[in-house]
Amino acid sequence: MTDGTTWLAEPQSIAFGGYYVVLARGLTPDELVGRLVESVNGWTCKAVAVGNHTGDGLLEFMDDTYGGCYVEIGLRLGRAGDWTYAVAYGGWQGEFGSLTPLSRDGAHICVLQFEEENGEPVPPLFEYAHDGRLLSACNLHLDGSWGSEEVEGDPATAPRLQELLTAAGLPDEELDDREVHRTALGVIERFFGLSLPKEEIVHGALPAVVLESGFPKPARD
Repeated sequence: MTDGTTWLAEPQSIAFGGYYVVLARGLTPDELVGRLVESVNGWTCKAVAVGNHTGDGLLEFMDDTYGGCYVEIGLRLGRAGDWTYAVAYGGWQGEFGSLTPLSRDGAHICVLQFEEENGEPVPPLFEYAHDGRLLSACNLHLDGSWGSEEVEGDPATAPRLQELLTAAGLPDEELDDREVHRTALGVIERFFGLSLPKEEIVHGALPAVVLESGFPKPARD
């Protein structure tokens, strides 16, 4: 029994600033971390294991060790059923590129993110890829505020997800954004069979790494 993903729609469900969660099937936690290192925008970095931490504990550790909890990116790692998950802390906003290339060699990768304190504002975002192909992606408000109003991706997958979101009554301009967020997460969760344990993530101590930044990546020709 798991908690699914709809609890992410709660205010500050994981930490101040929003959430960035990656779920992977077909990868171990170490393999997932290795691929996430590849996706950091503009910088080389290395993953440094820092022991088991709660979310608050990891932020305190980063604050004490790196001179600020937003200087680097921290990840807490776990398993839920068939899914490996990584939850980001610290300065993750805007630092990861598309994870579609990381789904190579048969892996499944799902990204759920929400910059809750971004003043623009940015809606919650979703992306799901398998074997190097984007299957579906959308903003979870399903409006034109950020990208397309519809689910984009593989023609055999994206329309099916769109139909389910429409059947759930979305988009609905009369609904509060948080309720739209929660409803969309529920549809995606059921469609892809996602599992994300709230108690472990919010209150438990999980293995953690810090992505220590290095030098700018060399420019590509």
